Amino acid sequence: MADSALGAWGIPLAIVSGAIRVSTPFLFVSLGECITERSGRINLGLEGTLFMGAMTGYGISYLAAPAFGNFVSPWFGVLAAAAVGMILGCVHALLCQRPRVNDIAVGIALMLFGIGLACFLGKPLIKPLAPHLQAIPLGFWAKNEAVRSALDVNVLFVLGCLLAPLLAWGFRNTRWGMIIRTAGESADAARAMGYSVNAVRMIATMAGGALAGVGGAYLSLYYPGAWNEQISSGQGLIAVALVIFARWNPIHCLYAALLFGGAGALAPAMQAYGVTRGYYLIAAAPYVLTLAIMVVTCSPKRTFAGAPAELGAVA
Repeated sequence: MADSALGAWGIPLAIVSGAIRVSTPFLFVSLGECITERSGRINLGLEGTLFMGAMTGYGISYLAAPAFGNFVSPWFGVLAAAAVGMILGCVHALLCQRPRVNDIAVGIALMLFGIGLACFLGKPLIKPLAPHLQAIPLGFWAKNEAVRSALDVNVLFVLGCLLAPLLAWGFRNTRWGMIIRTAGESADAARAMGYSVNAVRMIATMAGGALAGVGGAYLSLYYPGAWNEQISSGQGLIAVALVIFARWNPIHCLYAALLFGGAGALAPAMQAYGVTRGYYLIAAAPYVLTLAIMVVTCSPKRTFAGAPAELGAVA
């Protein structure tokens, strides 16, 4: 078989391939939450946004296929998922602007709302097959089928990898980056400069929701490539914790997403090559890694190093 021909390289190749596929939702959600938190707001509702993005993207791709074909219709799904994420982000921002409203409580409520609404509206989409996003065949040169499959990369992963350094540069060198950072570090300073803190945080929360929606569309339109009610497995919540691990740095979010993606791909990769002992324990690696990171970084000097100062006001 082609897989056995790879020998000892089979499992590492499968882990790398799986890391690229699994990390993409982590990457988009964590980048979105990074934008939101840099403005001084926490959005724990991105798990619900991920669900709504997955359901919306799949449904729009399915409905648009007869008119626009199998290549274009998935991109309509991605755009629709981003739009739904923006709407949920807008709702989150509007609620959090009200007096004595807690960001975290609103985020949990919207997470439950998003999951419930996606599962309710998505019932008719469980059986139909929607057109999927196409992959970039970077392994066209390889004769081994497993290598070619492993090197298939989705366009959204490439866009996410480009977006991370672009955001890092933007936070440091652009006016809008300065405005977002100022709102996150000192609301009073932002107001003194003539900026509306609520408006800045609303735009940042909507942008974060849009990216989380795109991450959801990736789940249903590429990997695993179907809509079902267990599609996320807590990836939205893990990605929020990942932002803390990344110290609110978009570049670090990319590295952390690949790390978590590799942890998530470990069990399927080992199972594919006949290593089945302890499968369920290995499958829990992303969650164990999340807890381990929280424990290791939990110290008065390190836990919130690099955190926007205004986040303390909503904790």
